[in-house]
Amino acid sequence: MAHLIAIDQGTTSTRAMAFDADLGIVASEQVEFPQHFPQSGWVEHDPEDLWRTTVDMVRALMARLDLTAADVPAIGITNQRETTIIWDRATGKPIANAIVWQDRRTAPTCERLRAEGLEAQVTARTGLLLDPYFSATKIAWLLDHVDGARERAERGELAFGTVDTFLLWRLTGGRVHATDATNACRTLLYDVHAGAFSSELGDIFNVPMSLLPEIRDCSGLFGETEPDLFGGAIKVCGIAGDQQAATVGQACFQPGMAKSTYGTGAFMLLNTGTAPVPSTSRLLTTVAYQLKGARTFALEGAIFSAGTIVQWLRDGLGIIDSAAQTAELAAAADPGQSVYLVPAFVGLGAPYWDAHARAALYGMTRATGPKEIARAALESVAYQTRDLLEAMRADWTAVDSTDTVLRVDGGMVANDWLLQRLADTLGAPVDRPKVAETTALGAAYLAGLAVGLCPPPTDFAASWQRDRRFEPKPGPDAAEAGYAGWRDAVARTLTGDQRG
Repeated sequence: MAHLIAIDQGTTSTRAMAFDADLGIVASEQVEFPQHFPQSGWVEHDPEDLWRTTVDMVRALMARLDLTAADVPAIGITNQRETTIIWDRATGKPIANAIVWQDRRTAPTCERLRAEGLEAQVTARTGLLLDPYFSATKIAWLLDHVDGARERAERGELAFGTVDTFLLWRLTGGRVHATDATNACRTLLYDVHAGAFSSELGDIFNVPMSLLPEIRDCSGLFGETEPDLFGGAIKVCGIAGDQQAATVGQACFQPGMAKSTYGTGAFMLLNTGTAPVPSTSRLLTTVAYQLKGARTFALEGAIFSAGTIVQWLRDGLGIIDSAAQTAELAAAADPGQSVYLVPAFVGLGAPYWDAHARAALYGMTRATGPKEIARAALESVAYQTRDLLEAMRADWTAVDSTDTVLRVDGGMVANDWLLQRLADTLGAPVDRPKVAETTALGAAYLAGLAVGLCPPPTDFAASWQRDRRFEPKPGPDAAEAGYAGWRDAVARTLTGDQRG
């Protein structure tokens, strides 16, 4: 039986998943890899860890299912976006650690460009903001801080890629230097209107165009793996950044459909159709997917800290042993306490975009304990999601608040308490799919579509199934009061006024 394999290379772990011809999950292999924090606000990965864990997980998956290369018609790749790798074209070896999307070291560069009055020009061209989140300033930083790198780049000796591009290069033995539109559009070097990299943007960020990969559709033949990796050549036929892959996996193919993924961070995408919608609310205009040369666009809001908040409760405070405990603690918290956590551990993302904000707890008393802090942690995810939804409604009037249904996925959606609080906070239904691994599902679907194993998008959408719908409970006054308290806490964090 044919099996599609999805490589899901994330911020904290690498996973390989096998899907049958009906896109049912057959098996999965996953492993965490080290995180590196050289300085405050810096986050790095060793690219060799990303490569090693990718190969190991695919091999382990194939061995577990007793698959040969002939049993795998295609591989799809989905990846952490914006994370920046530069390597030597001759040897394939990285010149330095990868700078992760969470990294804030280039905040001064962004501030300088903003002070020079360039943000409006950059945003109009890219749909993005001047923020360290994106790849361009990371590329320039590496070129300027690794000995000889800029000179080597000017000579055409180096290659840049987001994680998908690096893995594709390695998988194909250095034969293919390419990416897809969803990853390209996150670099600050991509003209969202032209669908191509812009030399003008390259000049602004001081990035040589010779570094950049070819841009392709999300679904199509990218290349074949080196035969010795998996016992034979396998086609690589799908690539999409993790949030866009989840959008595909959630079958959000119609304008107005929205999904939110809760992993390390949280990311909400709203399909806006075939034309890019500019944001006046500091959201991002991005490519949702590109098929057969046609781009579909989305508005996106990025929350930097979601799952990392639960990790902090476990590893930083030591008040839980597992993520599942947060629901029990939150349900038992004192309802009379109004405790707010603003989780700006690496700054605040949309719609605030403050790289210098730092996390803060508000409203604590002597009676505050682990239960109230756990509740505040989960509620911060719901409140941040509402921030995004409110901004999307302001940007795109086609979003009717009475008709909004949010499809959710990611590791945190196993938490029923969180999803109920999310529905209450949004005042809108929240749908959890039967297949929660929508990021990997989207990558597998894109690969299967390219080789004729999967149906067209309309038929795939008809097969989407809901596990459970969480309806908002009566009591909007309480929800509004809670949200008002959240907005006050954020305002205090942004201004540095932490008085009660």
